Amino acid sequence: MVWHVRVIANRYADSVRLMRIARAVRERDGVERCELGMGTPANLEVLEDFGVSAPATPGDLVIAVEAPDDSAASALDYAEHEVGSLDGGAPGAPASRPRVRSLPAAARALEDPNVALISVPGEYATLEAHRALSAGLHVFLFSDHVPLEAEIELKQRGAALGLLVMGPECGTAMLGGIGLGFANVVRPGPVGIVAAAGTGAQESACLLDAAGAGVSHIIGVGGRDLRGELSGLMFAQAMRLLARDERTEKLLLVAKAPTAEGVQAIADHLPADLPVVAAFVGWDGANAPFEVHPTLEAGAAAAAGTAPPDTSPLEREVDARRSGASGRCLLGLYSGGSLAHEAITLLEPKLGPIAGNVGHGPEHADGMHALLDLGEAEYTQSRPHPMVDLETRTAMLEQAAEDERVGCVLLDVVLGFAGHPDPAAALAPAIERVTKRATVITHVCGTPDDPQDSKRQTRILAGAGALVAPSNAAAARLALRSLS
Repeated sequence: MVWHVRVIANRYADSVRLMRIARAVRERDGVERCELGMGTPANLEVLEDFGVSAPATPGDLVIAVEAPDDSAASALDYAEHEVGSLDGGAPGAPASRPRVRSLPAAARALEDPNVALISVPGEYATLEAHRALSAGLHVFLFSDHVPLEAEIELKQRGAALGLLVMGPECGTAMLGGIGLGFANVVRPGPVGIVAAAGTGAQESACLLDAAGAGVSHIIGVGGRDLRGELSGLMFAQAMRLLARDERTEKLLLVAKAPTAEGVQAIADHLPADLPVVAAFVGWDGANAPFEVHPTLEAGAAAAAGTAPPDTSPLEREVDARRSGASGRCLLGLYSGGSLAHEAITLLEPKLGPIAGNVGHGPEHADGMHALLDLGEAEYTQSRPHPMVDLETRTAMLEQAAEDERVGCVLLDVVLGFAGHPDPAAALAPAIERVTKRATVITHVCGTPDDPQDSKRQTRILAGAGALVAPSNAAAARLALRSLS
């Protein structure tokens, strides 16, 4: 196989959309690999690791495919066409409005904009975020690799201006019913969510939807906001804004492993007239000035005023399959970092240290329980996020199907905008192979109104032999039951 490269000069496209195009190109006949990205030094370095060079600048788009000569040209053409279609048509087609090339120009072209979504490489994100704040815009900062000192400066400035800085690495938000990043379609309701956890926000919102409670807004703040020097800067700002929102009657605060100092820092900013509930995964809630729960499931149930869903029928099914799992190893394959952390907090007290990149066991271990967050950098280097690209998980499931030591496989299936269009169907063949010798327990984080339809996804997974739990926490508890 040979790499073929095409550079499109002065053409920007955000990373989430490029991930989806790259996945589609990889599925074409003859294509071994596909990489799409801006010509930043970091992206060019990744290509160099593959032995690929590209004469590109940070403002250029690079398309690289590994394919035979007879397949490469059509794959490159397809990718370029899909990039052009992001503007609403093929390259050269008439546009409904002129293409803008800067944030100020975009603000001028729209009528009363109030939010800027920034998804440029980290080395350029800080400047663009400051430009947005100068224009009076709230910032949704999807970009990663933003230094901590830059994040502190942005959030201090945003708070002084009465504006939100959601991020960096903010994967999920929903403002006025409009989802940003990886977001689900949830019913409107009285609970406002402030989250320092992307899939934690998604899981909480979907559980509220299932309970009939509904969500007013989701404000993501980035994973570092309740840690260290940030001291909950955006948590406090988000709570102030939601306290003034007539649709919000209760707050649900979501984070994974916050520090006690970070939690105490927001105590003085709690709204006086709104009930506050927290789902702080991995934190015991000691001395917290509000109601704290250790799982996303319990936090959402408390915010909704309902009990967690009944899992007794699934428990009976697990018991019926226990002979194939008891005494053997657990393998957890997660696309959601918050969901992986929630599972670990439930599993390790019973199973002991678990190997992988989330638990307290060794990073690599043979023949012991393991749980992996496949969204971490070591698995996404030069690859799309596992909520978009299922190839890594599918390959690991295929390996598990051949490993007699594995007794239970635990995995999440995260739905919503920007995610894989049909994850259950893509995973089902490998899951069916695993279930011939082991128990597979899944949870669908989504709603029936999502583009992928959670009910349909559940049917497909169940048809492949998996047990589908109503929450991520319930799935982890069922996995423990299967191994006992």
